[in-house]
Amino acid sequence: MADFTTKSVTKSAERKLTSPIDTVTNFLALVQDIIENNPWACTSYTSNGATIAGVVRGTEYYSGKIVYENTEAKTVGQISVRAPTSASFSTDISTIVAATAINTAMGGTPSHDSSEDSFSCTLKCHAANDELYSVTFKRDSVVVSGYEADSILTGIESWADTVAILA
Repeated sequence: MADFTTKSVTKSAERKLTSPIDTVTNFLALVQDIIENNPWACTSYTSNGATIAGVVRGTEYYSGKIVYENTEAKTVGQISVRAPTSASFSTDISTIVAATAINTAMGGTPSHDSSEDSFSCTLKCHAANDELYSVTFKRDSVVVSGYEADSILTGIESWADTVAILA
């Protein structure tokens, strides 16, 4: 029987942030800045006859919690929210907090506990050497995955060292 032969060696690396990204607004600004300014010098490429930008959004999610407290400030209930975009997350939170029927049923006053928020956005990137790799930003970490060339990680790490929010 024939043996399997390794075709490539993809790598993954993670940077844990010393403190979480404080707000979804700052998180979104970071992601948008990368897409607009392309700090890793990603290159566009053609796939199925279409030109794809060097950096594009992949999957993303936003989640959080609404806590209900009674008049003694005791937690009497909670609702978890998970949404595919930051806009839908904001709409979900404000809609639930304003829902009188839910508030009455819970028997408490609702508030969005943003300290429990979680967010993630994966950017799909194309390097000048034709490698496709991903960079996933979360509230407390950055993960670079699917790369082979160490120069990709070195470039991202050098860039991240200059971004205060990613310390």
